[in-house]
Amino acid sequence: MNTVILTDGGMGQELVRRSKSDPTPLWSARVLIDEPDLVRDLHAEFIRAGARVITINTYSATPERLAREGAEELFKPLQKRGMELARQARDQAGDAAIAGCLSPLFGSYAPALTISFQDTLDIYRRIVAEQADGVDLFLCETMASAEEARAAVTAASESGKPVWVSWTLADHGAPRLRSGEAIAAASSALDGLPVAARLVNCCRPEAIAAALPELICLGGPVGAYANGFTSIEALKHGGTVEVLHARHDLDPDAYAGQAVGWVEAGAGIVGGCCEVGPPHIAALRDRLEQAGYEISGVA
Repeated sequence: MNTVILTDGGMGQELVRRSKSDPTPLWSARVLIDEPDLVRDLHAEFIRAGARVITINTYSATPERLAREGAEELFKPLQKRGMELARQARDQAGDAAIAGCLSPLFGSYAPALTISFQDTLDIYRRIVAEQADGVDLFLCETMASAEEARAAVTAASESGKPVWVSWTLADHGAPRLRSGEAIAAASSALDGLPVAARLVNCCRPEAIAAALPELICLGGPVGAYANGFTSIEALKHGGTVEVLHARHDLDPDAYAGQAVGWVEAGAGIVGGCCEVGPPHIAALRDRLEQAGYEISGVA
């Protein structure tokens, strides 16, 4: 029987939807302190829906984003709280691996907003230092450029934990990172680094389907998890997710159909990103099992 690792879906959009507070540029970070039960309960819902890997809710708790909002002092408390809530959810809902989160430092989909490689690496090392003792693996996700991914993977690999790297792709045209770089070139930038899996995420499902053949040609485990946005063009640096809208043609069954197609093409890790909630993951679990796949955890 073929096995598939099923991950969780998007935390940020779902938490904004459930929260009593208006969205801020920190997206879902503040909810870790103000409404921690929402975070723990959403993690638990994803586990019950079938996810065997959940990612801590610290995507927007990078030092740069916190500094931009005058909240630098929250960096360590947010990292600690994110791991605590993920562990509580696992204790409550069932077995799942906990992935540390290395996200874009300045904001999603913004490859032009960069600092030097060494400065980027130093910041990722700060994040890894806070997370390493509380996670089972590291997910370097929504990487929009080869250099960004190289810095994140370098820092994560120093922990000795397994490292997954996930690039975000342009939504239209030939398969490319949002920087315009080819997937093969981005992968080559990681030569010599211990990458356990290569994925693509937070782009249209159609972009993932187009990119999978090239990703699979790189060899090794591959995976994908798409977003459900109509477009990300309206999101500007420092903006909030209020400007983004969900597609109406990606209900749980439709999304599951897309993701099962990725598995049939050769992906061994699937889940969801923004606008993909627990019902989507449950539908995907059911479709995979009906197709004869076994839902697996991280070895």
